[in-house]
Amino acid sequence: MSLPSPSLGPDEPHLLVVDDDERLRALLQRYLSTNGYRVSAAPGAAEARALMKGMAFDLLILDVMMPGESGFDLTRSVRQESAVPILMLTARGDPADRIEGLELGADDYLAKPFEPRELLLRVNSLLRRVAPLEMPALGPVRMGEALFDPGTSRLTRAGRPVKLTGAEAALLQLFATHAGRPFSRTELCKRLNVALERSIDVQVTRLRRKIEEDPKLPLYLQTVRGVGYMLVPDRG
Repeated sequence: MSLPSPSLGPDEPHLLVVDDDERLRALLQRYLSTNGYRVSAAPGAAEARALMKGMAFDLLILDVMMPGESGFDLTRSVRQESAVPILMLTARGDPADRIEGLELGADDYLAKPFEPRELLLRVNSLLRRVAPLEMPALGPVRMGEALFDPGTSRLTRAGRPVKLTGAEAALLQLFATHAGRPFSRTELCKRLNVALERSIDVQVTRLRRKIEEDPKLPLYLQTVRGVGYMLVPDRG
């Protein structure tokens, strides 16, 4: 376990690296620190939880294959109480494993081995994606019992808060500010800095579970045949 990088101020984004490989963990902590981030590190899920109890993090970098609890296990538990962006590191080449991470709530993944520069670019992209956007004041968008405020990226359902991951909030915000306009998967990938169109499908499926009465028969987040997706909120 490690303390935050001491040379940076409290206003810098604070990252948590969780990996049982001591050499890689130290390398990532040093590299990300020299590129403007505060970085804490932990060798496993238990140590990561101990750090998260006492500190707030802006982004988590989790290795998938760790002894004891895997990165998948930690992602599942983190998502029960937090929408902090999660970038998963995986040595697995099977796309199904990557999709599993996304379905559990991860926002992005990077396969090992990787170039540190690519990791930095993905971290920057994720943090930009979840940063508050300057935009004209827009009223809440109602979808049955669900209500989404594009100005705050806050979703409620029947008056109760619904937690969104950073990727989900960014996607729903884009749909809400362009309600009634269909987006292709390719355009959504470009706008949200997402590599795989399949990732968009996963995020849409998860959003439907949070806003639709019947996610299998969506009324609001609709599939536009031959195009992609479109948000059709309630009128008035």
